[in-house]
Amino acid sequence: MPNVARSDRLTSRFVARYVVKLGSSIVAEDSGALRAEVLARVCDEVAARHAAGDDVVVVTSGAIARGIQIMDLAVRPTAVEDLQAASAVGQGKLYRVYDELLRERGITSAQVLLTFFDMSARTHYLNARQTLGRLLDWRVVPVINENDTTTTDDISFGDNDFLAAQVAILTGADLLVLLTDTDGVYTADPRRDSSARLVTRVTADDPLLAIAANSNGSGRGSGGMASKLTAARIASWSGIRSVIARAAAPNVLERAVAGGAAGPGDAGESPVGTTFDAHARTLPARKLWIAFAAEVEGTLEVDAGAERALIEASRSLLPAGVVAATGHFVAGDTVDIVGPSGRPFARGMVAVDAGVIASIAGMRTHDLPSEVAHEVVHRDDLVVLP
Repeated sequence: MPNVARSDRLTSRFVARYVVKLGSSIVAEDSGALRAEVLARVCDEVAARHAAGDDVVVVTSGAIARGIQIMDLAVRPTAVEDLQAASAVGQGKLYRVYDELLRERGITSAQVLLTFFDMSARTHYLNARQTLGRLLDWRVVPVINENDTTTTDDISFGDNDFLAAQVAILTGADLLVLLTDTDGVYTADPRRDSSARLVTRVTADDPLLAIAANSNGSGRGSGGMASKLTAARIASWSGIRSVIARAAAPNVLERAVAGGAAGPGDAGESPVGTTFDAHARTLPARKLWIAFAAEVEGTLEVDAGAERALIEASRSLLPAGVVAATGHFVAGDTVDIVGPSGRPFARGMVAVDAGVIASIAGMRTHDLPSEVAHEVVHRDDLVVLP
């Protein structure tokens, strides 16, 4: 992946890769007008990291909000075609602001538009990874947004939080910074509970990574703290540290970097926001894609013995352990795997079509027809979920 090219540029200091995500409420006012000062300040910080030799990727929301303001719409539309049209109006104009701000700071940028399909289809995923890698090798700052104009799903990567986590995995980032309009994650809603305190650090196995916080969000965005916690969980389990912090905080990017002692010269900055530690476990890129990017096409129900074998012994899933299959999936599709409790505990790429599984469920290996794969999901294509 692109990381190998970093040593060619600077060998005297630690060189890192950061993904910085700006939500709709940061990019635009409630009216849809861009927050020019905020964007300029973030671009200043991006330029500083870039000048130090680090790689920076910007993930931005705000195209729809920009289109709403330009078209003078009173409220955010709800119909998909209206949202797509608003994005088509606002997308280019939003990127032009980033391009001009970065160019003024001596940086070449590139607009990259992605869809959920680009993340869930393996060949598209790999192509996106190669393109982003080459841009970073060229010392270009990618400015990424969802391609709302053509997406057929609910125009929702969770206000691009999920997209930002996927981009962090794609690019092999060291840090994901989710900029928002709050100081980070609190023990309770600080607007309603005066005793609420900021959570400054979340360890890799902290239960907070597995829950979704309540958030009213902004009328212009589609995310909220719940989607940011999900993004942080994905990043953490992928070996990437993440920070949720207020965009208006002074030197927010530098201080987010400092929170993990990213390298020489960074330790003088105090941490900011809520830091989510990276998990020590590592997964190959293929399993990361299966766990977090592939579209789930169905479900396999397994018995308690198979659940233990998959979790504790890292075995392949055999027909004997399968109880039932739901969905219209075919070999090569990704499915959730649930145990007797009904809770998904693993995800994998099946080697057998759903119709075939229905006829071989519960069968021992020596009883299987010769033309049928002996493994429903091979252990190399299976990920036990946290």
